[in-house]
Amino acid sequence: MNADHLLTNIAQLVTPSGTGALRGGAMRELSVTKDAAIAIRDGMIVWCGPRMDWRGIAMVETDLGGRAVLPGLVDPHTHAVWAGDRLTDFDDRASGVDYESILARGGGIRHTMRTTASATHEELVALALPRLQRMIRAGATTIEIKSGYGFSWDAELRQLIATQSLRALVPAELVATMLFHVPPQDALERDAYITTAVSEWIPQIAREHLATAIDVFIEREAFTCGEASRLFIAARAAGLACKVHADQFTAIGGTELAISHGALSVDHLEASGDAQIAALARSQTIATIVPGVSLHLGLPAAPGRRLIDAGAAVAVGTDCNPGSSPLYSMSLALALAVRLNGLTPAEAIIAATANAAAALRSTAVGRIVSGMRADLLVLKSADWRDVPYTLGDDAVAQVFSAGCEVLV
Repeated sequence: MNADHLLTNIAQLVTPSGTGALRGGAMRELSVTKDAAIAIRDGMIVWCGPRMDWRGIAMVETDLGGRAVLPGLVDPHTHAVWAGDRLTDFDDRASGVDYESILARGGGIRHTMRTTASATHEELVALALPRLQRMIRAGATTIEIKSGYGFSWDAELRQLIATQSLRALVPAELVATMLFHVPPQDALERDAYITTAVSEWIPQIAREHLATAIDVFIEREAFTCGEASRLFIAARAAGLACKVHADQFTAIGGTELAISHGALSVDHLEASGDAQIAALARSQTIATIVPGVSLHLGLPAAPGRRLIDAGAAVAVGTDCNPGSSPLYSMSLALALAVRLNGLTPAEAIIAATANAAAALRSTAVGRIVSGMRADLLVLKSADWRDVPYTLGDDAVAQVFSAGCEVLV
């Protein structure tokens, strides 16, 4: 066998076992190969295993100095394209001002929507680029980016096109999702908004390959289950996948609706109870938890431990956004999932790799096995547990994307 590049002297080659998303007790099944090597050709893994078993020829060989290697992390939930900031909101909340008062004076998410909607394509790209570079430095090699900060289709379109432009600027795989975040407040405008989305926007998204999925925020102050169902039916007819923000503040049927439409994932779940946990455990839908929100807003943590014990497949994301989770590090997100959501270190790694990839319908990443893209993290130490242990991204020494070392 020939390879372009052989990585050797790997203290621990760590990867999720099996294939696809792992559920329940299988989320502790990490495969650990000691004194390993990885062979790469054309950006893909062509062989991996114990170093002494390699019998091929490599053009370049790199000694990794006895360090551990993990799959590149997959961030299945971000809002990385936005304009403006929420620093005043942060200051006010810390001073005891409630969120309803912040909204009433024009702050909160509607402030972000106004500033993002008024930004040009070039401004959105320039603002998002350093955020993505920070994410990659912390170990993310596949990153989902949602729209959702526009009052109009033109504003949403600029966010989706900005994501397309960013693909040429960052050494990571970017996955675009159209998010229906906040509906118009007027009832007539609201119905017209959804009707237009169903008849025009969603077909255009699919036709022009602007996104691979839609996401709907189902909450008392956002979209209803009936409205979301209309959007999901249109998305599925257009060949787009479905995702849901649900159970963040209240459980009003969003999780159950998502499952009935075969959603890739239900994200947040801070307010999920026994019924939602059981439904997710019986389904193929991924339960994506976002511990950065619990840390930043002081919300109860999503029931990660109970979800896994019930047999669900759990993923972890940063939910990087200006209002509820200014978190850029997937390494830190999975470390928080251990502390706040009750995951074990092995479960957190699987939640941030194989299961996060499944939440994006990506079959090329999330594991270190032959045939996968060579997205890899080289740690500073010989023990993979340093990633969930370290509170920050300092555990990561090198990032490889499609076989090339990333410099950001």
